[in-house]
Amino acid sequence: MNPDAKTPTAAAYRNLVMATIGFTLTFWAWDLIAPLGSWYGDRLGLSSFQQSFLVAVPVIVGSLGRIPAGALTDKYGAKLMFPLVSALTIVPVLLLIVVKDSYGLMLVVGFLLGLGGTTFAIGIPLVNSWFPPEKRGLALGVFGMGMGGVALSGYFTPRIAKHGENLPFLVVAVALAVYAVLAAVLITDRPDRPVPTASLATRLGSAGRLRVTWELSALYAIGFGGIVAFGVYLPTYLKNWYELDPTDAGTKAAGFALVTVVFRPLGGWLSDRVHPAIVTAWALGVVALLAVVQAFDPELNPVGTIALLIMAAGLGTASGSVFALVSQVTPQAQVGSVTGIVGATGGLGGFVPPLVMGGIYSAKDSYSIGFMLLSDLALAGCVYAYGRMRGIRPDGDGAAPEATKVTAGTS
Repeated sequence: MNPDAKTPTAAAYRNLVMATIGFTLTFWAWDLIAPLGSWYGDRLGLSSFQQSFLVAVPVIVGSLGRIPAGALTDKYGAKLMFPLVSALTIVPVLLLIVVKDSYGLMLVVGFLLGLGGTTFAIGIPLVNSWFPPEKRGLALGVFGMGMGGVALSGYFTPRIAKHGENLPFLVVAVALAVYAVLAAVLITDRPDRPVPTASLATRLGSAGRLRVTWELSALYAIGFGGIVAFGVYLPTYLKNWYELDPTDAGTKAAGFALVTVVFRPLGGWLSDRVHPAIVTAWALGVVALLAVVQAFDPELNPVGTIALLIMAAGLGTASGSVFALVSQVTPQAQVGSVTGIVGATGGLGGFVPPLVMGGIYSAKDSYSIGFMLLSDLALAGCVYAYGRMRGIRPDGDGAAPEATKVTAGTS
């Protein structure tokens, strides 16, 4: 493929479809514990904080795991990494059946389950390499729809569990096995993709020295971190505060996740036409406003539902626009490494809020403080994106000299 071509090839679309499906399935696996959090809480007699910690463990491991996963993808390609990670994720999924009566062992398996959350850093460099600069924002946004695996998990996992408590894990394990085989056959790395020769530590260090890596990490921690936090904690919030049953809470949480999925490619599409920093600023501004509304504990129908769904739209849009910016200012050979760091920080942004929300609720019997903190963070991201990140000019194919000139800083 000619990287300067304006029209993506059939191979580009095939890889986009396969990457999105794989991202979706592994994200479902990554989020298997959260929709059943209340069930585990009752079964194991967990406190609100213990339950929050249980659902958050896969998030932190999956987030940190993106750093080596992205760098390894730069080196070995997605054709190896996608089927390998998908197949390995089957192990903790099946172990959830074995350890369901032990909180300690659940934490260990949750740690291993974090592997499913690393595929984000595998898919981004794959999709980025196959699509020309003018199409990358939308393509990466479409790939990002794979985070809809959280919505699938929230909706289907508790419903499947009604037909057998072990059935959700068996279904996901089979789906991952089928996908791993298909991915090994159908995913192809771009033939002329640059393959780094430096060591893993050197490449990660180089990516870490780009100032824009950390600026984008902060913005992504707010945008995508917010999505992850709501994905893992919204069912618990709706159950505790609005007294919904677990199935209804899971359904509404799935609706929230679905909105983020729909708006992520919109953020990428807008970023192909407007500077992605401006798109990010507007999206986070909307989140900041609606988080204040939710902090006043409105009735769920209709005000609370509307506020949560608009926040979902803003977070989804911001997630798409931030990675459109990544593709514009990152050298192609470093996309995986930078994606790993940015994606890790975004996932870690989703690890802290459930713990904070659970801790505040246990201490104050209220969630208002948590929503006000979200509003403050979103507003800070809005101001920074508009005030600083607009100065980063889109740079076609992300040539290294321009990216270094505009964004590099010393640590």
